[in-house]
Amino acid sequence: MAESTDAANFAPQAIAVVQRRTVWVLSIGQVLGGLAFGASISLGAVLAAEISGDEAFSGLATAAITLGTAAFAVPLAAFARRRGRRPALASGMVGALFGVLLVVVAAGIHSFPLLLVAFGLIGAAQAANLQTRFAAADLATDATRGRDLSLVVWATTIGAVLGPNLTGPGEALGQRFGMPHLTGPYLFTIAAQLLAIALYLIWLRPDPLKLAQRVITHATSPDAPRIAKPDRPTIARYAIFAVAAAHGVMVSIMAMTPVHLLHHGASLTVIGLTISLHVAGMFALSPVFGILADRLGRVPTILLGQVLLAAALVTASFGQESTVFVTVALVLLGLGWSATTVAGSTLLTEASSEAQRTRRQGLSDLTMSLVAAFGAILAGVILSWIGYGGLALLVGVAVIATVALSPITRIAASREPAPDRAGSAD
Repeated sequence: MAESTDAANFAPQAIAVVQRRTVWVLSIGQVLGGLAFGASISLGAVLAAEISGDEAFSGLATAAITLGTAAFAVPLAAFARRRGRRPALASGMVGALFGVLLVVVAAGIHSFPLLLVAFGLIGAAQAANLQTRFAAADLATDATRGRDLSLVVWATTIGAVLGPNLTGPGEALGQRFGMPHLTGPYLFTIAAQLLAIALYLIWLRPDPLKLAQRVITHATSPDAPRIAKPDRPTIARYAIFAVAAAHGVMVSIMAMTPVHLLHHGASLTVIGLTISLHVAGMFALSPVFGILADRLGRVPTILLGQVLLAAALVTASFGQESTVFVTVALVLLGLGWSATTVAGSTLLTEASSEAQRTRRQGLSDLTMSLVAAFGAILAGVILSWIGYGGLALLVGVAVIATVALSPITRIAASREPAPDRAGSAD
C-alpha cells in the first residue's frame, strides 16, 4: 500500500490492517532497541565508577543517558510531525550508534568527560524507543489504544532481558578483539542498532503518523472520529506528571542498584541477572496493564502502578542487605513503572488533540528524562549519604504526589461525580 495513497480512500478495515502491521514492525524494533538499552544500563554505572575513580559519580552514566534522551525527545517529536515516525525513529538510532562507538573510545583513553558525552548520544536511541509507544497509538481505536501501546512496550522485554545477560559473552568477545575492559558487550548493541535502522527505514510503511494526519485532514473518512480527539489539557498535564514521576523513581533506584550490590560482593553475573529481572518487570506484563487501562480506566491503572512502586521502595529499604529482597524490589519497581507508563501514555495521547499530540508527547519524554537525570545525579550523592535504604524511602515522595494529584483522588476529596472509566474527565 503506497504511502501516498489518499487516507480518505481507506476503509476502517484497511486502516486496521495497517495498524496491525505497524504494531508488529514497532515490536521488532523494540526487541532490537531493548537489547541496546539493557546493555547500556547494566554497564553504565560500573564504567562510570571505574573510569572516574569515584563511586559518587556512578549515577552520572544513567544521568547522561537520560539527559541525552531529554535533549533528543522534542526534536525527534517535531521531526516526526514534519516527516513521520519512520525517519524520526531511524535518526534516533543513528545518533546512538555514534554514541556507542564513543563509549569504546572513552574507555580506551580513560576519559570520563568523553564517556558522559557518549552516553548522552546513546540517549537518542532511548528517545526513539520511547517514541515507538506513541507511534503504536497513532492509528489505534479507543477500545484498543492501551493494548496496542502496551504490546510495543512488551516487545522490549526480549532484548532488554537478553542485553544484560550478554555481559559475560560480550566481554569475552571484546577481549578477543582487544577492546577496552567492559566494552565488549557493546558489540551486540552496535549490531542491534544497525538492524533497527534498516527495519524502520524499509518496513515501517505506510508511516502511521503521516497516515493518521491525512485521515484527520480528510474528514470524509468514516474512521476519522476515532483518531481525532478533543483537547483536555488538565488531564494531559497529569499524565505527563505521572509518567515523569514514575520514571524518576525507577531510574533513581535502578541506577544505584549495581553499585549497591557490588558493595555487598555480588558478581557481574548476579548484577546482570538482577537488572534483567527488573527489566522483565518493566516490560513483560505491559499487555496486562494495557488491557487494564482499556477496561478499568487509565487513571485507576496509574494508581495501581503507584501501589506497586510503593511496595518496591519499602522492600528495597528494609531488605537492602539481602540480594533476594533487592531483586524482588527491582521487579516490583519495574511493574509499577510499567503500569504507570502504559496507562499514562495512553491517557496523554487521547487527552490531546491532533494539533497538540506530538508536541505533548515530546514534552512528556523530555520531562520524564529530565526528572530521571536529576534523580540519577542526586541518587549517587544520596547513596553515599544515607545509603540505599534511605534513598528508596526518600524517592517515595513522588509516589505520594502522583496519588494526591490524580483526578480520582481530587474528585473523591471534593465528593463530585466520578469520571468516566478512562479517567479522562477534565
